[in-house]
Amino acid sequence: RWRTPRAAPRMGKGAGGPCMSLAYTPVGPLLFLGFNQDQGCFACGLDSGFRIFNVDPFKETFRRDFHSGIGVVEMLFRCNILALVGGGKNPRHSPNKVMIWDDHQCKCIGELTFQRDVKAVKLRRDRVVVALEFKTYVYNFSDLKLLNSFDTAPNPSGLVAVAPNSNNMVFACPALHKGHVRVELSDIKKTTFISAHEGPLSALALNLDGTLLATASEKGTLVRVFETHTGQLQYELRRGMEKAVIHSICFSHNSRYLAVTSDKKTVHIFALGDVRNSDRVEAPAARAGGGSDDALHNRRSSLSFMSRVLPKYFSSEWSFAQFKVPDTRSICAFGSQENTLVIACSNGSFYKCSFDAHQGGDCVQEEVYDFLAAKP
Repeated sequence: RWRTPRAAPRMGKGAGGPCMSLAYTPVGPLLFLGFNQDQGCFACGLDSGFRIFNVDPFKETFRRDFHSGIGVVEMLFRCNILALVGGGKNPRHSPNKVMIWDDHQCKCIGELTFQRDVKAVKLRRDRVVVALEFKTYVYNFSDLKLLNSFDTAPNPSGLVAVAPNSNNMVFACPALHKGHVRVELSDIKKTTFISAHEGPLSALALNLDGTLLATASEKGTLVRVFETHTGQLQYELRRGMEKAVIHSICFSHNSRYLAVTSDKKTVHIFALGDVRNSDRVEAPAARAGGGSDDALHNRRSSLSFMSRVLPKYFSSEWSFAQFKVPDTRSICAFGSQENTLVIACSNGSFYKCSFDAHQGGDCVQEEVYDFLAAKP
């Protein structure tokens, strides 16, 4: 039997919550890490249950010990409803089921069952989006009625992005062709197909209102940002030259910055408000405000003025701020305080750092915690 949430979700600022599944390559007890939609909390799936943490101030808010594994924990902002998927060697639920958990009642109030294992779940106040390896499903939240389904290219990581803003229903998932993205703008009944990369996708992220889409491929050297309505490329951001596994991409609340984590142990922060090329269309979110353009400058090659005749490497924009972490697997989100970033790592470390929007360079570490050792 399905019941609607007892507490309405708090629709705060946010740009969607980056997440990382560790169910198939666990690190100790940790099976999953994911931020909620307003980036003010993050959830851990463990081989014994799950825990929820507040970001600022850092604090464990509650935990549930099931003595069995949770491979996916998707929060619905800060309300009592979560989506759970079993994981680990002793899963709490079958990995092919999405269980809707009411933490006030301490029981499951809804269930979705599939023929294949669930790779990812995303929640909105009005939708449940479920990613399998070859298909993505969209359900109405109030009654779990299937609204649509889309075939995808092989998607073992369960890539899917959903804009949390209740005014726009926008979501993105891999299309059928390698390196292509399908963007559904449901409110205006429009589908945009974007040829994002030549190789398979490794990461997707939407900003708060679904106007911008960021993508990365398995090569991991470039992050591209597209306008979702037209599919037009807005920015090409270079993480580095060496191949890397991108673990998370995150927009800031005002879409002026974008942060990227990878297995290279460096978190990169890019500015999205600096529009220098006359042939580039300024992103709608960037025009909305959130800082002066003269404070935002990504690094470029000294030969970028010859970008029309030199390889693309010389026209890409490099990060203007960076932060080193000790772990090869991490996710990040922008903090509630201006020019701050928070990072959760698979080894249990949690960092809060600040960056200088004018000078860039190395971020300053403000706080560090061990969330696996934290007490409620």
